[in-house]
Amino acid sequence: MSFDFLEILEFFNNYSGGLTILFSGVVAISTVVYAVLTWRLVSETKKMREVQTEPKIYIGLESHEDAINIIRLNIKNIGMGPASDLKFDFSVISGGNSAKKLLEEFTNSNFFKIGLRHLGPGQNIYSPFTQATKDPEGKTNSVLSFKVKFKGPTGKLYTEDIFIDMAEMIGRYQLGKTNLYSIAKSLERIQKDFSKIISPSWRVKTENYSSKDRQQERKRHLKQYKQFKNS
Repeated sequence: MSFDFLEILEFFNNYSGGLTILFSGVVAISTVVYAVLTWRLVSETKKMREVQTEPKIYIGLESHEDAINIIRLNIKNIGMGPASDLKFDFSVISGGNSAKKLLEEFTNSNFFKIGLRHLGPGQNIYSPFTQATKDPEGKTNSVLSFKVKFKGPTGKLYTEDIFIDMAEMIGRYQLGKTNLYSIAKSLERIQKDFSKIISPSWRVKTENYSSKDRQQERKRHLKQYKQFKNS
């Protein structure tokens, strides 16, 4: 199928107004789409920048390295920005008197009462310990609430609501001792042995055996041999 150039030109002349409106609409729609995409890109960039600079406070249960029945709270800044002016509010969700005693043990440190001035990225601080073998049923049924308020590097205020469910500790176990514990014990034994060696009261016991002693020992063996031979 062939098209006459004059026919095509006549078509554009006849419908130039409509085509202009059509192209204008396409340009307008493209501009709107571009503006939306640009806004989304700027918004995502802003969120990424905030994530890279904002702090985030984590509070979790942690067992002692050498004794799994000794439990404490690990308060850590897992964000990428520093946190400042941290304030703690805590309460019991469930668990009765056992939960109240547990909360008192965990929050016995002064920073829970007066707050923390600064907690850098990756920095953490521990609460006092509690013994899981004391009132184990009451403690495992305890649920505690912690609300942490703090500021980011730009002065923005943040609030974290964190719940501690002691039932999460049920079923945890530990095999053997940690490497650090074993190394510490080995160093302790080496130190004790070395202290004995350098102690003035410790002397190496030795037996002196001179050439004269060897001659007498040889004569004694020779005499025994002769007696055995003549018998």
